[in-house]
Amino acid sequence: MTESRFDLGMKVRKEVLGSEHVERTQAHTTEFDADFQRFITETAWGSVWARPDLDRRTRSLVTIAILASLVREELALHLRASHNIGVDPHEIAEVLLHVAVYAGVPAANAAFAVAKKEFEQLATASSEADTAKEGQEDK
Repeated sequence: MTESRFDLGMKVRKEVLGSEHVERTQAHTTEFDADFQRFITETAWGSVWARPDLDRRTRSLVTIAILASLVREELALHLRASHNIGVDPHEIAEVLLHVAVYAGVPAANAAFAVAKKEFEQLATASSEADTAKEGQEDK
């Protein structure tokens, strides 16, 4: 039996965004936005992100460029998700330079600010996890 578009979308969505984020989103889904959540799971994640012709790193960089160009709040989520699939912050900086040329300096400036904040938070979380791990090993 083939996997449904929704099931495939959930699998891809969790792999890219992280299971915790997706499960939190699902837990906050209401009757009001349930159809929308199903739509984005089936369409964005189960149809587009699941296609084989671009790898996830490339799709992540394209998504970041588009969200940065449009100055969308969802950029922060995709910056965090890019870490899950091996995108290097230097690659993101290159994409944002590209955004500056083609979408405008104000959009790129806003995106750099969001990226710096997200990368600082990731570094802090990573450092705290390392410290906690070291504390566990000392016991």
